[in-house]
Amino acid sequence: FKFQVYCIYSDLQVVNMVILTKEQKQEAANTGLWLPQLERDACGVGFVCSIKGVTSSKIMSDARTMLERMAHRGACGCDNDSGDGAGVLTAIPDDLYRKSVKEQDGSDLPPFGQYATGILFLEEESYKQAKEAFQDLARACGLRVIAWRKLGTNRECIGEEARKTEPLIRQVFVSAEYAESDPAKFERSVYLLRKQAVSSMTKQEVECYVCSLSTSTIVYKGQFNTHQLFKYYEDLTNPEYQTHLALVHSRFSTNTFPSWNRAQPNRILAHNGEINTLRGNINLMRAREGVMKSKHYRDDLQKLFPIVEEGLTDSGCLDNVMEFLVHAGGRSLPEAAMTMVPEAWEKDDDMSTEKKHFYRWAAMSMEPWDGPALLAFSDGRYIGAILDRNGLRPARYYLTEDDHLYLSSEVGVNDIPIESVVKKV
Repeated sequence: FKFQVYCIYSDLQVVNMVILTKEQKQEAANTGLWLPQLERDACGVGFVCSIKGVTSSKIMSDARTMLERMAHRGACGCDNDSGDGAGVLTAIPDDLYRKSVKEQDGSDLPPFGQYATGILFLEEESYKQAKEAFQDLARACGLRVIAWRKLGTNRECIGEEARKTEPLIRQVFVSAEYAESDPAKFERSVYLLRKQAVSSMTKQEVECYVCSLSTSTIVYKGQFNTHQLFKYYEDLTNPEYQTHLALVHSRFSTNTFPSWNRAQPNRILAHNGEINTLRGNINLMRAREGVMKSKHYRDDLQKLFPIVEEGLTDSGCLDNVMEFLVHAGGRSLPEAAMTMVPEAWEKDDDMSTEKKHFYRWAAMSMEPWDGPALLAFSDGRYIGAILDRNGLRPARYYLTEDDHLYLSSEVGVNDIPIESVVKKV
């Protein structure tokens, strides 16, 4: 197993946050001054990983410390106990899930890598309809649902405002007969299911938000402040939760009504900053849909549209496109990140010729997603971060002698003995 780490080079906020229902948000968009298309996310972000890919519970412990010490990067609601969103992305803890599914459902999961899993936000009233619809979509994508898992949660630890819109949370596991013989096809089918679940459920007016659906990573998130995430999900404090990476995010939104869905990390990245060219980026992606072709998806490519889904913040749009470039565009995750957020390369005399050639090629296929931004990203194979070309969002990282890498938008979020630091930038 070879794990690759890839890196390129506020004060406490309190707002009168109000949690709105879907109907109230629509009314606000129609009659108020709030403009959904202008929503932004400015936040704290960081990750901890073993650069040798060694799993441990220490990764989760250090990630929790990192997240909780970035509380000043998130917003606090008018009840003083509802956060604007917090979350963590990790590798799939296979042993924990295998044991839990066996106990709850009596099912045996396929070997690791031959199943995909993700957490879904549903509604109590439409849960059965959403479950049936998801299973139908899975069959249409050549997949089968092998288990549903109820997660242990503690709603007493979250704020009163957050409890008003707390979703019904379930974890789904899917597989396919060809998962072992053709893993690339399996990955494509899983991505197709994820996209179909969004578009189809929206048309049916059935609430079903897929936090992530992957063979390698899992996302836990919600309407929390940084101290509530690990208290809410019982999994996250289970000693059997072993991972080689953990990417955390503390959210402060700008001109945005908070919601469980908009917490980060998203499916492949966590974002601190703003995308100032967002409207042009979205319009150009929509224009490209008319000329796109895929030798793998063929006629099913249309089912992945729209690439940029409706009602997302700039972070969500960014995540949609990066996810598309990786799963449908055949790019590696670092390549996708460098394509979307290039460095100031043209007059950099210190940059290698090969790297300049890459950026010149990438500039012909996609315009930059510009703005002050720090992106941290992971797909389970790679984990890394990239800054915007002007460096207007900070990031620091430390590499320790036990081969652990700590990166965050803050300095000093983890207690690392100075003598154990091998490198810091």
